[in-house]
Amino acid sequence: MIERTYETASGTIHYWVSMIDADDLTLVFLPGLTADHRLFEKQIEHFKDTYNIIVWDAPGHAASFPFKLDFSLFDKAKWVNAILEQERTAKPVIIGQSMGGFVGQAFAELFPERLKGFVSIDSAPLQRKYITDRELWMLKRLRPMYEFFPWKLLIKAGSNGVATSEYGRNLMREMMMVYDGNKRRFVELISHGFINIAEGMEADLPYKIECPALLICGEKDRVGFCLRINQEWNNDTGIPLEWIKDAGHNANTDKPDVVNQALESFIEEIA
Repeated sequence: MIERTYETASGTIHYWVSMIDADDLTLVFLPGLTADHRLFEKQIEHFKDTYNIIVWDAPGHAASFPFKLDFSLFDKAKWVNAILEQERTAKPVIIGQSMGGFVGQAFAELFPERLKGFVSIDSAPLQRKYITDRELWMLKRLRPMYEFFPWKLLIKAGSNGVATSEYGRNLMREMMMVYDGNKRRFVELISHGFINIAEGMEADLPYKIECPALLICGEKDRVGFCLRINQEWNNDTGIPLEWIKDAGHNANTDKPDVVNQALESFIEEIA
């Protein structure tokens, strides 16, 4: 993987790319909130010799820092598109985990003709109808909770809460340690992310997925409302839903072989 950058008015985005043929499918991996490109290391290892790959450290995350937190979900989607244009990729398949799934839906709203496939891993739909007024209110007011908890407790809760496997928990802990010694940066980043999600939902846009799509969710996902909403998403749209046994919110790190097989079957159908 080759590290590259994309300059924005708010900061520099770092991303990694492996290109075989720009005219073929490109798997665009978008990590979740406070995670970075390492979240998909098992997927990159599996697919790097078969498909083009792009994975980023999202704005404000890990190597993509310093970065002004003055952007929206749609700004992130536009930057993803700009990176695709910079790499001259023709057929992107967005694979977004949690926050990455929300960015993918914003991308689908803005650039429906570009997207060749979309995979949501432990994310949720952006449509306003799926979230209650109380849940929306809480999303915009989570900062005091994160400010209250001691840093060591946040690391423990953050790593144990999103993964069931030793590998998944250790990886999340390593990614959170990027912010060790600067809890304020972590709190600002995560609270800004939740506000982005809330504002994306409040926009009340269609967020219709026109391309082939797949939903993946860990059966032991305990983050927010993922279990309930993924089932509703599947029921309403008919988008296939793969439940990953014994996996948590970061299902692709808890059961990488199972998730990779689901991804492979989906991508082969598109190809």
